Amino acid sequence: MNFTHLIEINDPMNPLLDPLSRAQLWRGLVLRAESPNLFVPYLDEYKILERSDTTLSRELRYGTLLVRDEVVFSPLQRVHYQVPAQGEIPPSSLIMEIEEPQPDIFFVRFTYDDGVVDAEGSIDAYYNEYRRSAYQESDIDTIGVIRQLATEGKL
Repeated sequence: MNFTHLIEINDPMNPLLDPLSRAQLWRGLVLRAESPNLFVPYLDEYKILERSDTTLSRELRYGTLLVRDEVVFSPLQRVHYQVPAQGEIPPSSLIMEIEEPQPDIFFVRFTYDDGVVDAEGSIDAYYNEYRRSAYQESDIDTIGVIRQLATEGKL
């Protein structure tokens, strides 16, 4: 399944939304990788196994499911999560990329890829519609948490 969607960050037509700077937005996206428990309420435990200036290797535990992934940072532009194949988990990736079509007008493009092509009418295609919806809601929540942290002066 390959799924992409955009979330608008700064809408000059909406005075109820405080605009975020690129630095605040970037720090929020990095924080999602460094402290995933702030963004994923059903995450039971996480460990950062290795860290460099541009990467994190992590271990995430959801109940009995243990997932290892790597996060690659392209500063102020993109965060790329890569999950290698492990056990019954196929390889997958998530890219969160900041787009700026006009000065200070930001969007985040979320791109999911699990390497599987949906066969129309298949059971996987049916379930992937639910997955797309869940991913989109999770991403909306991510931006909501980033906004809240910015409002609290934590970014």
